Parts: sequence; C-alpha cells; structure tokens
Amino acid sequence: MAESAEPASGGNTESKPNLIGRDFSLENILGENPDDVQHPKLNGVSATGWDEESTEKAPAEGYCVECEDQPAHILCETCKDVYCEVCFAAQHRKGTRKRHATSPLEKRPEKKAKVADESQNNDAMESKEAKNVEEDDGSDEEWEQITPSVATSSLETLGAVPAVGSSVGDWFVERSKYIPMRLTFGERKYLRLLEAALIVSEYTDKIDTIGFGLSKAKRIVQQIRELCAIMSGLLLSADYKQGQELFQHRDFQANAEFYQDVFELGRRHKIMNPEKMRTTYGKLIYLLQDSQNAEVKELLGFDCVKPIKTVYSVLDAHDALDALRDDLVTVATKEIYAEGRNRREVQRDIRSKEQAIEKLSVKYQRDGLSQEQVRQCLYSIGDNHAFLRANRDPCERMIEYLKEYFHPTQAKDPKTSLAIRSGRSGARLTHDHSKQYAYVIQSLTLWREILHDMFRLWSLAEQDLLSENIPYRLRDTGQGLNRVQAAPKTSRLMQTILQKAQRSVGTWIGSSVIHMGDHNVPNALMFIDKYTQIYRILLPICNTLSQIHKLMAVPALRSYIDDEFGSVENLYKDILGDFFRHGFDGSGADNFFDAGSCIDGRLTSAWNWCNTLEKKRYFHVFLLTGFVGFDGSW
Repeated sequence: MAESAEPASGGNTESKPNLIGRDFSLENILGENPDDVQHPKLNGVSATGWDEESTEKAPAEGYCVECEDQPAHILCETCKDVYCEVCFAAQHRKGTRKRHATSPLEKRPEKKAKVADESQNNDAMESKEAKNVEEDDGSDEEWEQITPSVATSSLETLGAVPAVGSSVGDWFVERSKYIPMRLTFGERKYLRLLEAALIVSEYTDKIDTIGFGLSKAKRIVQQIRELCAIMSGLLLSADYKQGQELFQHRDFQANAEFYQDVFELGRRHKIMNPEKMRTTYGKLIYLLQDSQNAEVKELLGFDCVKPIKTVYSVLDAHDALDALRDDLVTVATKEIYAEGRNRREVQRDIRSKEQAIEKLSVKYQRDGLSQEQVRQCLYSIGDNHAFLRANRDPCERMIEYLKEYFHPTQAKDPKTSLAIRSGRSGARLTHDHSKQYAYVIQSLTLWREILHDMFRLWSLAEQDLLSENIPYRLRDTGQGLNRVQAAPKTSRLMQTILQKAQRSVGTWIGSSVIHMGDHNVPNALMFIDKYTQIYRILLPICNTLSQIHKLMAVPALRSYIDDEFGSVENLYKDILGDFFRHGFDGSGADNFFDAGSCIDGRLTSAWNWCNTLEKKRYFHVFLLTGFVGFDGSW
C-alpha cells in the first residue's frame, strides 16, 4: 500500500504543473475552482510591492525621450537627449535650458538605415558625418523660428466656430472627427442596461487591490472572471435566449459585436455629457483597459474596444462630407440663446435653424444614409456647441470680468489689488498686482483653450488609456491605490494647447509643468475628470454675478447690499477680487511640494477656494441668487 501510494502522490505532483499550463482556459477559469488556475507563463511570479506591473523601459530608438511616441527631430547637445519639437519647447523654455545648444536630426533615420546594410568602412563614414551635423550650433533664435511650425502640424488646434453667413471651409470637417454621434432612441435602452450593470458591479473593488500573496497570474484570472460576469449579465438582460446559450457554451466571441456596440455607446454618451455616468464611467474604462491585456483578449477571442462613432466617420462612410462644407451648416448647428432677446427673435432663429436642417438632410441623403441620420449628425454638432457654451464660455466671461474691474498693471485702491504673499490667507505664491493679474488671465486663457478642444483631448485620452502598448501599474499615490499610466498622445496635445495659450498672452508666469502619469495625475482618465470640472467652479460664480441686479430690485435686499458692501460695484469687486487672489494662490495641496503654479496646481487652488466659500462675507449673496453648491446642481 505504501509503494502504491508513493507513485500516486508523485503522479499528482507531476500533473499539477501540466494542469496549470494546459488547462488555462476560459472553461476552467469560469469553473468552480478558479484558485487552482494560473497563467502558465506567470506561475510563481509574485507581485512586487506597489509597482506590480512595472513599465520602465527605454524609449524606442529614434523617438523622443520625453513622450516616447513621436520621432525625435532635435538633439540637445547639453542634455545629450533627443526630443520632438513640442517636448523640446516645453522642457527648454526658461532659464539656462533656453540656451542649450541643439542640432537637427532630420537625416538621422536614413543614416541609421544605411548603417545596417553597409560595411564597417561606410559605417565609420556615416558616423563621421553624423558627428559633423551634431557640431553645428543651433541657437535660440533658430529655435524661435521652429516653434511656430509646431502649431501647423497635425496637432493644430482649431479657432472659434465660423460666423453665420461666412465660408466654413474645412472647419466643421476637422471638428467633426472628434464629435461623437448623439445616441438614438434604440441605443438609449442599451445605455440604461450598461449603466445598471456598472452600478452593481464591484469590478474595481476586486481587481484594483494588492493583497498578500496575490500574484500577477491570479490577478489575470480575476480580471477574466469579473469581465465575463459583467458581459454575461449584459447579454442575458438584453436577450434571454442568447444569454442562456452563452451560459451553456461560454462562447463570448459569438456576441462580440453586441459587446463592442454596448461598450462604445457608453463611452460616446459620457463624452457628449461629462456630467453623466460620474461613478460608472471609471469602471467602464478600467474594465476595457484590462480587456486590452493580451492574455485576456486571447481567451475571449475578440477585442472589446471599437472606435467611437463620430460625425465624421458616419458621413465619410457614405461620401457625404460635403454637408460639413456647406455654408448653411453654421445656421443648422448654431446655439440659440434667449438672454437679452425678445421672444420674436428667438422664434425666428429657431425657424431658420429648422429650415437649414431640413435643407441639408434632403440635399445630402444617400443610399444607406437617411435624412434622419443627417439630422443626427447636425444635432450632434449642435450638442458640441452647447457643451462649449456651458463649459468654455464661463472662462470667457471671467476674463471679461477681470478686464472690466481690474487694471493690468496698477491697482486703483486696496479693494482692486490682486497682490498675494506666501503664508498669508493660505497663499503659497508671492505675486504683486501686475504679476497676479497676468497669472490669472493666463490660467483662464489656458482653461478656455483646453475646453475648446476637450472632445479631441478626450479622444486621445481614451487612445492612451486603451492602448495595448502602454500598460499601467498599481501604485499608492497618497490618494489611494491608482492605476499609473503614461499618456503620450494626451500630453503632446496638451503641450500644443499650452504653447497656443502662451503665444496668445505673450509672457508666462509660473511653471509650465503638465502632470501626467505621476502621483498627482495618475492617468489620462484623472486628467480628463480634472478639467471637466472647470465649469462646476466658474458657472456658479458667473450665475451669481449675473443675478445680483435682480436682487437690487427688492428694496430689502438692496438695503442689505448697500449697508454691507457699499454698492453693487463693490460687491462685484469683493467677489471677483477674492476669487482672483485666492483661487489662484497655489494653495490646495496636502503637502509643501505639490500644487503651486504648475498647470494642474492652478485648478487645485480654484477647488480649494470653493471649499472655503461658506466662510466668506459675501456667501449669503450666493445663497440669495439660488446657489446650492459646486457639484453641478444649481
């Protein structure tokens, strides 16, 4: 018995590794004992602290050392690194770095190709030529000539919408590449289904944890199980018969198109309506991020991610892009507002807009492209204009208030002085009046440019988040466990937008550092979420200021304002002056190293000001105008 028991034990020992390697299948992962299943290549590999999935690797040869996804064009001879034009401008804008010697690298890739094919003698000749090229001095004046060319690249940002009656050219064509299609009535049913599934899902609670002994292999198994659970529930709720077949055969690939469409319309809805899906969009993106894992994708047999359905893609598929070049499109998509206008003018604009939509839908309908689809495209562009009015226009209004009530260089009295000093009233920066004025107008200008291109930024952010080639790593950033992931495409466009803002204001006060993929802004999702909150800060302030004149029509409230503030103008100066001083004073960080004057720190300071509003002497005025908070409800 003892002899027979030993081989049996030995047989079990020999078979277990084979079971792990051979039986790493969807059937076993979704079976009753998933803990016995591990990825064969990662078996025995334990998680290494917070950086479980390390992504440190050298950039590809010939690519920028900073963003790592653009070809390098400039060699900094002082830093001994190669950069693309955008990253070089961002890293060498001030101080002694501005005087770093540079050399162009346009011919370098061709030479490297020749080196691989030619003999050692030719290799030496090529190296000598390269050395001669590097010895040519690139002065700062030469770089100033290079800088404007960045704006004419593929990342060029579009200006304001063409005026009604003017020639539109390709403005709407370029803009439509990043404008998602409005959801149809049928799609909204699946949106409710997706949201319901995400609300009850605990995907991130189970996956984004690092427990004792949790290996990378087991984490992949957990990802697949949770992903399949959500997908099974979605299909069963939408089609009971197909759901039963899925539970029986576990063939997710047979319903690949359904899953792709449902996940895509959820992403599309969120981009069009940033105030929606505030708790579920993050789960959706992280779920899709894990589905891009090679092992997960191989077991599922399909890709869960499909491109966002945009106005451009719909019209381009039916050769109807000329609809966006028609000058009538400005009338068909314009934003109609009622402030300061009588009812007759508003009704006239509504009729002209409806007529323009009908003319364009009849003119550009095609086989496979109905009039209703053309209308949907035009409505989607109109939705984008509505987004800009609610999100971007408050920045414009605050800039107008700044110019109206405050002088750029000299304060007329202490009430209109914007000077701040570090250590006083929570300020982290020291600026005199003129410097703070410039700092505020620069920040508002930058926010305006970011929100003007928000849909494009969002598109690139999703490309970074859902990229197969950019893995993330779990880290404790000081604000919980986060997925830290580089966002090269988003960073590059942000650098372009920053340069545009810098050119528009002339000079730049403070740091131009853009946090992305670090402990401050872990990934592109956090970045997008951060800047979609701007209107939550500025719009309530603008609404309050616009309602003050109505308060003055009530005698008792007029008496209160006159007694407390002296006049309406003084009230405006109190509110605006306090916001422009302490909403941009570098405060808000939880330590002495973050926040400050960097690009993201400016927004952190504004949020910190919002948290102290109830302590201000003018807080009752906010309440009297209907203010209830900065959470989007007013």
